[in-house]
Amino acid sequence: MQLRVLASLAEVDPDQWNRLAGGSPALQHAFLHALHESGCAAPETGWTPRYLTAWQEGVLVGAMPAYEKTHSYGEFVFDWAWAEAYQRAGRRYYPKLLVAVPFTPIPGPRILARDPAVRSALVQGLEALREALQASSVHVLFPQEGDWPDFLAAGLHLREGVQFHWRNAGYADFEAFLATLNHDKRKKIKQERRRIAEAGVTFDWRVGKDIREADWLFFERCYRNTYRDHRSTPYLNRDFFFRLGRDMGEQVCLIMALRDGRPIASALNLWGAGRAYGRYWGALEYVPGLHFETCYYQSIAFCIAQGIAVFEGGAQGEHKLARGLMPVRTVSLHRMADDGFAEAIERFLAREALGIAHYRQELEEHAPYRQGADDSTGGV
Repeated sequence: MQLRVLASLAEVDPDQWNRLAGGSPALQHAFLHALHESGCAAPETGWTPRYLTAWQEGVLVGAMPAYEKTHSYGEFVFDWAWAEAYQRAGRRYYPKLLVAVPFTPIPGPRILARDPAVRSALVQGLEALREALQASSVHVLFPQEGDWPDFLAAGLHLREGVQFHWRNAGYADFEAFLATLNHDKRKKIKQERRRIAEAGVTFDWRVGKDIREADWLFFERCYRNTYRDHRSTPYLNRDFFFRLGRDMGEQVCLIMALRDGRPIASALNLWGAGRAYGRYWGALEYVPGLHFETCYYQSIAFCIAQGIAVFEGGAQGEHKLARGLMPVRTVSLHRMADDGFAEAIERFLAREALGIAHYRQELEEHAPYRQGADDSTGGV
């Protein structure tokens, strides 16, 4: 077995990569390659690909999506305070070594290998890569639970977080889902949806070949508008969205909000392997409640229609709880090269974990479901 660090996925056969990546759309060769080739996740933007790969007789048998980072933007796990403290102590925090999908808080495998020996070699190779880059630290974001033991055994420390996910209990339609909510939440959602309908807004789900170039141009305007409203710079560009539609259109659902046949808002979901992932949205006109309808209610209805088991609403957002999305534990793993700083981080993470546990418990106590009818039982 040979370990190689790659600067581009152009060096990897897409079929070999995808066999290891499984069904997660954000780990597909086309998705990651589009991020690089469009310039969104590239050295010029502070994301230098350092893909750690394992080969046997010319065949890819393992990989990690790793990046050398010169900042902490686009990660959804915040370590700005760590960087500031590190630099105040006279040390250089950047570059750091990151194992993640850029700009994407979708949990999934981060060690793309099944053989235990290959997995072990990749994790050991990660530390060797950190040393070669003279990086301050290693960070693994949103790994699936099966990856945790490998990283913990290598000395990384676990950090907890919270996302909000909706689970499909085999609902026949959206009304069947609403029936499991308590009276107040059900009434509020019906009111919100009625106001949208009274405003003359209708919706269209577009997948694969149904997504036209004009749709992507409109969505990109919406996406940029959202970042402009928040006085921020968008991470993704038109080239990326065009590549996504061309190469992965069947794993994309564009939810289009229309008034008088004219689009006014749009949301982009990825989907595959029984899960849908809410990613981006934007609107060019303000309609009260349009965000909730476009991003959550339409996405839930799409999942019910397609028989999709889970809708992941993305990072943050307590408002998602009232829409039927429940808190779910997420994890990242971290290791600092400096032993003294590593001990301080470990103590911080222990304290933070207590706060996260309390926060999740408090959220669960305010679950929107009727007693005896939650997101996993559907009232059964």
